[in-house]
Amino acid sequence: MVEAAVAAFRYYDCHPAPADLYAEVIGGLSREPRSIPPKFFYDEAGSRLFDAICATPEYYPARVETGIIRRRLAEIAACVGSGGVLIEPGSGDCRKVRELLAAVRPCAYVPVDISGAWLRQAACRLAAEFPWLEIHAVCADFTAPIDLPCRPGGARRVAFFPGSSIGNFDPGEAVVFLSHLAAMVQPGGGLLIGVDLKKDAAVLNAAYNDAQGLTAAFNRNLLVRVNRDLAADFKVERFRHHAFYNQAEGRVEMHLVSRIRQRVRIGDRSFDFEPGEGIHTENSYKYTVAQFQQLAERAGFEPVRVWTDADGLFSVHYLAVR
Repeated sequence: MVEAAVAAFRYYDCHPAPADLYAEVIGGLSREPRSIPPKFFYDEAGSRLFDAICATPEYYPARVETGIIRRRLAEIAACVGSGGVLIEPGSGDCRKVRELLAAVRPCAYVPVDISGAWLRQAACRLAAEFPWLEIHAVCADFTAPIDLPCRPGGARRVAFFPGSSIGNFDPGEAVVFLSHLAAMVQPGGGLLIGVDLKKDAAVLNAAYNDAQGLTAAFNRNLLVRVNRDLAADFKVERFRHHAFYNQAEGRVEMHLVSRIRQRVRIGDRSFDFEPGEGIHTENSYKYTVAQFQQLAERAGFEPVRVWTDADGLFSVHYLAVR
């Protein structure tokens, strides 16, 4: 473990194993149905495209969640409490946590992300913005069990997991992930989490098929990355973006669908696609409030409070470890 200090900032490198892009892409394309894990969306171009998607009028989750937290900040802060340790798995650029930090004034903030360089830069900026705050940035795979290498002084731990990212896990995987969080924050701790709600299919289909075509570009950028990093020969224009709400499964699905019969090569491997054959790139599960609370209870949490917007598009939950 490498540790560096700048003012009230500490950086811990837990040396998470890098994802094997080649193995996971070859494995995913060799199965039926074909798939590529969505974690590979977020190269530099993909991250920029996702930020742009969040600003589109159709994609409601980011702005609605932010609005809920701002309107209910005093109530949320009362649940989270002050003076404890706030932990954010998958913190990224630490943008969403700022208002919460100012409201609850924890004794320490622990952002956790697998991208070490991005994490370190974001945590350094945050340390300059909040000079009173002790920051322990942990480079680790937040989807796996985390044994925090730091021991901040606050007794009570609360995890913050915004952005409806829980929807990218299948329900069984979501229970496992939430169980990891429950073990990390320990009895007496809690979780503040954003969860997208079930709603009219037309709203969901529009959110993942924006008029500007940004979500389509984001989806196809996955092939651009595979071409660049694996010397593949995907003809990106020969695949169309296809996203739809699968009501039976309660999830939005994203696919890249072959327009024609074609062969794609990745190294010494080749894959034949028929017209209409797809690559499944992402799921985004939607829940009712009751469905998500039942999921959380299976993971060892007890529902305490839930806040929604007036239109019932999105929910923010505070859960306590039993």
